[in-house]
Amino acid sequence: MVLLMGALVVNAQRTPVKVADLQKSITDNITKDYAGFTIKDATKVVEKNVVTYDVVVTKGTMQETLCYDSNGKFLKKMEAMGGMSKAGPKKGTKTAMKHKS
Repeated sequence: MVLLMGALVVNAQRTPVKVADLQKSITDNITKDYAGFTIKDATKVVEKNVVTYDVVVTKGTMQETLCYDSNGKFLKKMEAMGGMSKAGPKKGTKTAMKHKS
């Protein structure tokens, strides 16, 4: 279990960020492109001296994780690996979130 947890971290330093402390450009993007979504939480990620922000937004039962650069520019929507379905993960796939930098 410890080995698995270490593999998921991939040497990235993750620090929680208060929603109120997010850059205005990030919150403006979410308001514009994700109308009706609420920011659930945010994390500052430092990997190989590159800073990004992972922001989890929710709307009803929907949840998305959005990635922004250090200047608050939208980079991508992160997807769950393996594609979850109502029946559960597909055989032989991982269910952890994958962060590419």
